[in-house]
Parts: sequence; structure tokens; C-alpha cells
Amino acid sequence: MIYSFIIPTLNEEKLLPDLLKMLNDQQLREKYNYEIIVSDGGSEDNTIEIANHYSDMVITAENHQKQNIAIGRNVGAKKASGDILIFYNGDILPENLNKVFETIETEFINSKFSAMTCCVKVFPDEEKLIDVVFQTFYNYYFHFLNIIGMGMGRGECHIIRKNIFKEFDGYNENLAAGEDFDLFRRIRKKYKILFARNLVVFESPRRYRKYGHFKILFTWLINSIYIVLGDNSRSQEWKQVR
Repeated sequence: MIYSFIIPTLNEEKLLPDLLKMLNDQQLREKYNYEIIVSDGGSEDNTIEIANHYSDMVITAENHQKQNIAIGRNVGAKKASGDILIFYNGDILPENLNKVFETIETEFINSKFSAMTCCVKVFPDEEKLIDVVFQTFYNYYFHFLNIIGMGMGRGECHIIRKNIFKEFDGYNENLAAGEDFDLFRRIRKKYKILFARNLVVFESPRRYRKYGHFKILFTWLINSIYIVLGDNSRSQEWKQVR
């Protein structure tokens, strides 16, 4: 097994099926030899039933208690058989999955990079001008952080060598938010990270629509400062928006 897709979920019955159907492309599965692992954090809708239908492995939270996304990702990684761990959130869609594999095999596997991420944009059919402006800023800013040695990759897409993931003990389960930034920050202190600008994953704009881009940007900034200065996040809970 070369690749393991690890998808943390919490009440994602609306968007999860699209991602899982894309990952279940038979030609891609035969060509690239990968597994699909869904790690659920206590869903109360039909997420688990959907995951059981489309996934190779479904891991449920103990006693169906809600758990944060860091725990979900770590639990999935412990069960993974692949040498390359691909973490996707349950509400995203890769623009071109075949291109993802091609980029990994040509620019990542035999390189000195230890982790990899890509650009994130809003679903095209839901995109507004403000999304374009902010997402363009986010993507260039996060790419810049990797260049200067800070390290950053949004949790919508984290691609990490399994041995590197183990070396850094995975995601910090004490962080309610910013666990994605924290892990890539720690990795970047020692190794290089590839920001693949040719790859895009699309995300739901639901959080931007509810809270607004400025509030989300401010929340990200405050949490990152807390993580850098005190190894904890300002947010005590990252509330789901469904």
C-alpha cells in the first residue's frame, strides 16, 4: 500500500458522498493502489452509513462521543497502511485527483520534501468575488510562510510521509483549532514542505458565509499567535457549520 486517504468527519452527510465517490474511481484505484479511511468524530446524521458504503475502513469515536479533528486524523493515521498519508477534510473536492497523484509521484516521493499541501479555493458554483480575493491572499500568504521557514498548510489538504508524521507525533490533540498550522510549523523547522501551486482543492464556503472572511482571518491569526507563543489555541472549540 502506497497511499492512505484519511478523512476526519463530523456530520458530513451532505458533502462527504461527493468526495468518496471521486476517490472510488476504479481506474484510479487500480493504477495507484490506495485505501480510504474515514475517521468519524461523533456524527449524529448519516455520515457513518455513507462512509461504510464507500470506504475501506470506518473508525468511530468511542461511545460516539464528539472529538476534535486532530484526534480524528491521528486515529486514522494509526490504522493507515500507506507510506504516504493524504489528509482531506470531508467537505472538499480535489480539482483533479489524477493530477494529485502525478504531482506526488513526480515532485514529492523522490524529493527532499517531507510534507506537501496545495491551494484551496471555494466550490466554483458557489464562489463570489470576495472569495476570490481572500483565497488568493490566503494561498500566497501560506505559500510564503513555507518559503520563510514558518510552515503552513491548511487542513483541507495535508500530504505527509508516514515516517515524518510519526516522528512529530502527528497532530496536537490539545488544540481545538490551528492543529494544521501547528504540525506544519513543527515539520518546517527541520524539513522542507512543498506547496504545490498547480493543485487545487475546493472547499465549502459555509463558514465564510456564516462568519465572514475578516472574522475567520482574525481567528486564524489569533490562534496562530497563541500556538507560536504558548503551544495552545485561543479557540476552545472549533464549532461545526453545517
